[in-house]
Amino acid sequence: MRVIVAGCGIGGAALALALQKFNIEHVVLEQAPRLEEVGAGVQLSPNGVAVLQHLGVHDALRTVAFQPRDLVYRDWKTGEALMRNPLMPQIERHFGAPYYHAHRADLLGVITQRLEPANLRLGSRIADVSQDAQGVHATLTDGTAVHGDILVGADGIHSLVRTRFFQADKPQASGCVAWRGIVDADAARHLGIAPSAHLWLGPERSAVIYYVSGGTKLNWICIGSSPGNRRESWSATATVEEVLKEYDGWNSEVTQLIALTRKPFVTALYDREPLPTWVNGRIALLGDSAHAMLPYHAQGAVQSMEDAWVLARLLERSGGDLGAALQRYQSLRMDRTARVQAQSRVAEKRFHMSDPDEVAQRNTKFRKYDAQYSGTFLPQQEWLFGYDADRAALGTDDQWRALRAW
Repeated sequence: MRVIVAGCGIGGAALALALQKFNIEHVVLEQAPRLEEVGAGVQLSPNGVAVLQHLGVHDALRTVAFQPRDLVYRDWKTGEALMRNPLMPQIERHFGAPYYHAHRADLLGVITQRLEPANLRLGSRIADVSQDAQGVHATLTDGTAVHGDILVGADGIHSLVRTRFFQADKPQASGCVAWRGIVDADAARHLGIAPSAHLWLGPERSAVIYYVSGGTKLNWICIGSSPGNRRESWSATATVEEVLKEYDGWNSEVTQLIALTRKPFVTALYDREPLPTWVNGRIALLGDSAHAMLPYHAQGAVQSMEDAWVLARLLERSGGDLGAALQRYQSLRMDRTARVQAQSRVAEKRFHMSDPDEVAQRNTKFRKYDAQYSGTFLPQQEWLFGYDADRAALGTDDQWRALRAW
């Protein structure tokens, strides 16, 4: 068996390392001339960290990640804590894997540094893909032909593979943009930001603050409705003044942290509708190419890693029946990712409420949950975090399916 992996983002890299672990021949085609993960922080819940444990990179990740104490939902203006969800160390004891905050570059680095260089082709932009009874064929822009038995499109939200073989739909704009930045923790020490994840809920806006890079940096991301034609780009910049204008009147922890930022970035937020199928013959989708989602549940990278492990494990157990393995992968992963996509859209509305009556009802519910589930986990966390990709691939993951989603 030879697998062609289109793309070496977090999902593609995780798939490549899993295939390497199972001694499955593969080649990764990445259009970028060098590997670097743009963006900023990433939240890694235990269902994703479990995959990193299976991949053998958990110890390396632990040295560059940060363990948050809890997740605190806060009022945008007063800073009142509406609800606290425990994270570390309770989450590791309960789910069997820890919860981390990391810089995306650090996460990609600990995965890709384990890849065999001979299996990774950088600067390899795919121009076309075809398949026949003998296999799949990727033609690069320089005319090089790469052949394999199956091809996995891990080529992101603007996936060529999705467009060519599945659905030529375009990513849909959510109407929101995300401003983000990184600040040295020492420079923000006077703000007294607790070692937790902080989610600030406001009218038409939200903000998230947490530590990354072993606690040496603070990552913030501010999301809000914005008219205009912002594009989806992780390299477009904004000004501090622009972001502060959007967050005028917000709690000083938020605004002062923004003010300390040297260079904020801005991107429009898009997702995609769930597909009716992820498999077309010898070709399958993975990660954002299959299920790009909004960031409100911090599951984009994690769901890609779940995909990667389930697919690699099924291929390892396939006995050569690759078609059956791909169909099984699709059946195990489509429903779960579609639910996370849908709930991320619901969370956007919940976090950005502006009607006073609706806000009051939401805050009352949060306070009730805070009292009811103090020190334990919400039903939706049990559903989301209680998934183990290895047990899913082995067909022994019925427990999480019986839990209530949201």
